[in-house]
Amino acid sequence: MANIASVSQTQLTTRRKKLRRERRVKSFQALWRSLFVGGMATSLVWAITLPEWVIRQPEQIVIEGNHFLSAQTIRSLLPLSYPQSLLKVQPQAIANSLESQAPIAEATVSRQLVPPGLTIQVKERKPVAIAQAAASKNAKSSHSNQPGGLLDEQGVLMPESSYRSNSSNIELPTLKVIGSSDQYRPYWSEVYQAVSHSPVKVFEIDWQDPANLILKTELGNVHFGPYSSRFSEQLGILDRMRELPTRVSPSKIAYINLKNPDFPAIQMTKENVSVQSDAD
Repeated sequence: MANIASVSQTQLTTRRKKLRRERRVKSFQALWRSLFVGGMATSLVWAITLPEWVIRQPEQIVIEGNHFLSAQTIRSLLPLSYPQSLLKVQPQAIANSLESQAPIAEATVSRQLVPPGLTIQVKERKPVAIAQAAASKNAKSSHSNQPGGLLDEQGVLMPESSYRSNSSNIELPTLKVIGSSDQYRPYWSEVYQAVSHSPVKVFEIDWQDPANLILKTELGNVHFGPYSSRFSEQLGILDRMRELPTRVSPSKIAYINLKNPDFPAIQMTKENVSVQSDAD
């Protein structure tokens, strides 16, 4: 019995010593890990705050994904002053600032340590029409032809100057829209898709009168009445009237009336009477 008790006591003592050694090793390892991580963090902060890790000029910012706007134009939109420490740059804040400005739909910003700088990936808004404000009754006629900006497919209004500064990279749209953007914005995406796919060329969309949408087309002026879900159908009827200039002299046509697409008509200039079309 004495031998059994002695062996058990010896085993317990050995086990305790082993556990103490393991705890010391783990504590030592944890200490070294803490020192290593702390040292790395300190070194990183020290390295970034060195004069070498500073954006001193706009050219250190690389712009990617731009097709319409020049890199210089996009850099001018950045909320940055120079010199700027990379540590103080907030990529998400810069991206949000760019996306809040009309020409940029999406932006992703990342830091670059070697060489120090930023890389900005952008997705631009493509202009599809020239927006012109409705002519004021009290405004001079010379002011009525001044465009109010450019529209993309979603109806976002953008400053034309952003694209004019880099006109060599983009051909500005020829389609013109006249009227209040608040008036047509809810319908613009649908209207543009229908017009852009229409076989009949459309040059101008006059939305000054909400009760009568007027399109200037290759067949002449066309009155559609208020915009409705039948707009695409009205354009289809207009396409079937493309032989009209061979039957009636364009100089005698004031406009094509498609307000009632079931009964298309032609408003003559001299006779001043409506003639029902045989488009159907």
